[in-house]
Amino acid sequence: MARALEEPTARQVATAFLSGSVRATTRPDCPAGCLGVQGSLAAGDLGRPARDTLAAWRDEACSRLRDRFRRAVDEGDLPSGADTGLLARYLMTVSNGIAVQAAGGAGRDELQQVADAAL
Repeated sequence: MARALEEPTARQVATAFLSGSVRATTRPDCPAGCLGVQGSLAAGDLGRPARDTLAAWRDEACSRLRDRFRRAVDEGDLPSGADTGLLARYLMTVSNGIAVQAAGGAGRDELQQVADAAL
């Protein structure tokens, strides 16, 4: 994510973020999906502390995206009326969906097409 946030435009940030999600969740040497997404979905009441920690981690990522998009508004890269919180939440939602689909067996090429369509 850190590299994506360094991209010069909001579109490049979004592209790098979603493409990074595809790569990270479909690595051939690792289990498919994302522990941060899958773990929080599977945790029951006994797993509440873990679920809360994972939710805070995801919220932090969303906040970092929102802040980067605010900077894009300030720099004139996004229109002044852009809802930066909505843009960040949208990308997080697509990224989380990519992780779920990867865990379910979707392949890298297929998920990259999803990321491209979302952009």
